[in-house]
Amino acid sequence: MRTKLSQFDYKLNEKLVASFPSKERDESKLMVVHRDTGEIEHRVFKDLLDYFEEDDAFIFNNTKVFPARLNGKKEKTGANIEVFLLRELNADAKLWDVLVDPARKIRVGNKLHFFDKEGNEILVAEVVDNTTSRGRTIRFFFEGTDEEFRDALGILGHTPIPPYIRQLRPATKQVDPVDEHRYQTIYAKEMGAVAAPTAGLHFSRELMKRMEIKGINLTELTLHIGLGTFRSIDVEDLSKHKMDAEYFRIPEITAQTVNAAKDAGKKVCAVGTTSMRSIESAVSATGKLKSAEGWTNLFVYPPYDFSIANCMITNFHLPKSSLMIMVSAFAGTELMAEAYKVAAKKKYKFFSYGDAMLIL
Repeated sequence: MRTKLSQFDYKLNEKLVASFPSKERDESKLMVVHRDTGEIEHRVFKDLLDYFEEDDAFIFNNTKVFPARLNGKKEKTGANIEVFLLRELNADAKLWDVLVDPARKIRVGNKLHFFDKEGNEILVAEVVDNTTSRGRTIRFFFEGTDEEFRDALGILGHTPIPPYIRQLRPATKQVDPVDEHRYQTIYAKEMGAVAAPTAGLHFSRELMKRMEIKGINLTELTLHIGLGTFRSIDVEDLSKHKMDAEYFRIPEITAQTVNAAKDAGKKVCAVGTTSMRSIESAVSATGKLKSAEGWTNLFVYPPYDFSIANCMITNFHLPKSSLMIMVSAFAGTELMAEAYKVAAKKKYKFFSYGDAMLIL
């Protein structure tokens, strides 16, 4: 039996899509789904602590969203061009893969100028290649150090909140100051993602401190989220879908801590689909987590035998997305379909700034 994309469709009520975060990180709603019984509970996120004990392990993705959205002007015409930084190809040459909008105006050889709020020119870039209909490779002209170049990007860049959030907001709030800190986890440290690992947005410093006091082991890995995570799937047969590769790194201490919890029969909780994807990309021949660094294009879809985590935290995802498909593989397709129906009925908020789900 082929697993079909249409199995993961649902009718989305746009009124349930969150355009702003909850007032407090850990006070969003939490749906608790029990895989063994099918029971569904309704809690608040900070109640998470009630389901875990000493020596259980959590796996967090510590990637940090960088200010990837730049506003530039095309040389000669002065046309406004939005440049979305996707991936650095060569640090020495300052080569980047980007998306440009409007793309029809941008050709190889065009120069783009970037100014700060006071109108001072900070950076200039040249388009050196076309990669897709909207994709370009650009080279920045910059004489300073790598650190100074990063500072320049920090001055020019904006937090790349998802486009649907901007579309849902009134014009005056399309980019809000709240996004600068709320579209970032409190433990983010490794710069490199163009989108936040949204399951982690619910964790507050107070909650994590309470977890530590309870003796829960908090471990970290890194997976830099690219736009490929959100690319729509355009094949009905999921075995034919190819995921874009994303860089990940799992430290030895994380592998040791997770394996100790696993050997002791404790809970191992993956915080988000990106943490789950990382650990499933680094399974040893004996079914243990191993330290690893590289690129993963793993696409998890049912049926799938998970090796490391026995529970996970996630948000409510887009229909027919690779994220929803992974969660369905973990919880069971029928149970997840029911959970989404209940979520809509109970007015849970969906997507990046939405509410959370704990699958046990």
